[in-house]
Amino acid sequence: MRAAAAAASPANTLEVVTQPGDNRRSRGRAHSGDALRAAGHVVHTPDLYEGNVFAELDDGIAYAREVGFGTLLDRGCAAADGLPAELVYAGMSLGVMPAQKLAQTRPGARGAVLLHAALPASEFGDAWPAGVPLQIHLMEQDPFALEGDLDAARQLDAEIDGAELFLYPGDRHLFADSSLPDYDAGEAALLTERVLAFLAGGSA
Repeated sequence: MRAAAAAASPANTLEVVTQPGDNRRSRGRAHSGDALRAAGHVVHTPDLYEGNVFAELDDGIAYAREVGFGTLLDRGCAAADGLPAELVYAGMSLGVMPAQKLAQTRPGARGAVLLHAALPASEFGDAWPAGVPLQIHLMEQDPFALEGDLDAARQLDAEIDGAELFLYPGDRHLFADSSLPDYDAGEAALLTERVLAFLAGGSA
């Protein structure tokens, strides 16, 4: 469902918690929060991996499996402790888990941006909270998305008043991360434009 209004504050400046999906040495600009900071937003990027840094994406995924996805979820949610209630939660891939849970269960959320993954709203409660806008970005043929995330994204888009679902042509997963072979410069630029428009209170 196309969003009528997005997450912006009157001053068009927001605090955003970005939950990374991995913890590699180099992350693309769209994934690092730099693009959001450059637009004037305050960005918090918690370390879900407790200082562990990985050279490859697969190494980060292996670590997540070793410690447990539930552990990463708990760390991501705990990262919001002590922060204001009025936050936008953004998650990339595995980082979607804590971002979506916080948006659904922590009072005061200003919005949520889910990149490269999505979960059914029932995963974290009965329904999406009223008045919390949502934006989702996936590649249509991403093998990870085809494992259930695309269906969940379409369901969220259909059910939530204030949701936007953007599907990009292709089969890449972290296509907005310039440090990975999956990077697609054109689609990454479009994704960034849309996220910034969402945070500014409009749609692109």
